[in-house]
Amino acid sequence: MIMRSMRQQFVDTMLDVGREDSKLAVLVGDISHFSLQPFAQACPGRYYNVGICEPTIISMAAGLAKVGLYPVAHTIAPFLIERSFEQIKLDFCYQQLGGNLISVGSAFDYSNLGSTHHCYGDFALLKTLQRTQIMYPASPEEFDSLFRQTYQNGLLSYFRLPAQVHNQYFNEKIEVGKGIKVVDGENITLIATGPHLQTVLMAQNRLQAMGWNPEIIYIHTIRPLDVDLIYASAKKTRRVMVIEEHMESGGLGDDVLRATRKIEQLQFSSLSIPDTFLTDYGTYAEQCERLGFTSEGILRRVENVFEKA
Repeated sequence: MIMRSMRQQFVDTMLDVGREDSKLAVLVGDISHFSLQPFAQACPGRYYNVGICEPTIISMAAGLAKVGLYPVAHTIAPFLIERSFEQIKLDFCYQQLGGNLISVGSAFDYSNLGSTHHCYGDFALLKTLQRTQIMYPASPEEFDSLFRQTYQNGLLSYFRLPAQVHNQYFNEKIEVGKGIKVVDGENITLIATGPHLQTVLMAQNRLQAMGWNPEIIYIHTIRPLDVDLIYASAKKTRRVMVIEEHMESGGLGDDVLRATRKIEQLQFSSLSIPDTFLTDYGTYAEQCERLGFTSEGILRRVENVFEKA
């Protein structure tokens, strides 16, 4: 069964919640404009296409929050987070206002457009601000559930929506701040976030053939992080590898290291984006191949870094 796209789920969720809650307002930066027309028609006066004025979008959204609405600001990640960071800091966080930032163009999804349209450090930036939540759902059901749980909780919630999905369905309830143990294992913990849960699962059988019994954990909420789940798994396996489309500095890997720092003889590796610009152009798949975000890349990293007991 093929999942709907993350962008389509965003549009559908905005329409459903907007019909249910007259306080939901959506502001966009000249993207998803036509897809959101059903919302604009069903929720008159609560939809704004502000254009490519991203800092203004943030300030307008904060103004709507100030008068009691639940704003959603939506555009491409580098423009929503990096270009508008001062407005996020001062207009939302300093004023202690709640709202929702929903991006597309996760990490290097816009691979062919180069570094101007890449965003590898959004998690790290937002972690410097108080009263922020960071979510990285990679399936439509995750986004819909996480948004409904958080959009009116008074905090600033960031949703990074990837173009790729992991194509996995979970029996567990999707809860903010709660990771999911996808596979129970014994001697290595693989912690995946975003669409690379699928990449990790594709490597599972070959890892087992190499003598590993991997425990696979999926993290859809970067902040607040499920420290208890991560710590328990790391203490059992003593080997942890994080797979994430974020720069190495300030990503999930740093948080996992902090959470597990008291575990003796822990082996750790972070399969992430180097702290540099990706200057080579190409498709998303080509970038993943270069960076090692493939099942082969995972196998190579495990073989080169970790020692069996």
